[in-house]
Amino acid sequence: MAPLSSPQKPNPKRLRLKKSLRSLIEFGGGDEVDQDQFQSTTRKLYDGPAGAVLYLASKLSLHDPLVGRIIKTRRFDVTEFRSILDIGSGAGQILGHLLRETHPEARLVACDLSHQMLKRARTRMDSARPNYLSADLTMLPFQDESFDCVTCGWVLEYVADPKHGLSEIYRVLQPGGSLFLLATEDKFSGMLNSRTWKCRTYNRVELQQAFEESGLPWKEQHWFTPIHQFLKLGGIIVEATKPMEPSSNLSQSS
Repeated sequence: MAPLSSPQKPNPKRLRLKKSLRSLIEFGGGDEVDQDQFQSTTRKLYDGPAGAVLYLASKLSLHDPLVGRIIKTRRFDVTEFRSILDIGSGAGQILGHLLRETHPEARLVACDLSHQMLKRARTRMDSARPNYLSADLTMLPFQDESFDCVTCGWVLEYVADPKHGLSEIYRVLQPGGSLFLLATEDKFSGMLNSRTWKCRTYNRVELQQAFEESGLPWKEQHWFTPIHQFLKLGGIIVEATKPMEPSSNLSQSS
């Protein structure tokens, strides 16, 4: 567990340096086109060869087993939930672990922007439990307060404004429900990753602010291992909870 604190304003000089570095290394396509075109490009990317090797890449990078460790050791405890939405299920980096660790009667819904990734997930999971459907994070086809848990691994990077995705997650979460989210951070390794997978990165402080403005305050920051925490590697891994009552920040922004 990592202690939480209120977001601090970044050092202006350091922020300017990081922005210059990001402009040189990081994929900038999401800033250059509108969201619809960005989503279309993303769908084509994952429908194609890149999506086909994503599962293997998640194994080689250790993302899959390390996510599984967080869930299996109940640092993020999924055993209590009965209705779970997994956003970005195509590679199975979270879905496979949900199948093993959740209550056998828990409802599992697996969604992905890419139809082809869903087909791959269905074959790989080889389970009748999940309900698979294609969906856009910014327009989820579910009624309000449909789930008591949402998991979302490396999907928010494909949304130009994180609040557009977070507000939808807030909407479909039940009061008191939990969100487990992983995102690429604006570290050097994250910038290289964004170039490979045609996505954006997030600054940790700015993303925490976006969560709070969307009514989803961070409950806990997770790290894959103590070494990841010490070196500040592995990206942003957070658990957030939807308050039982709407937050004042959300009321003011809506």
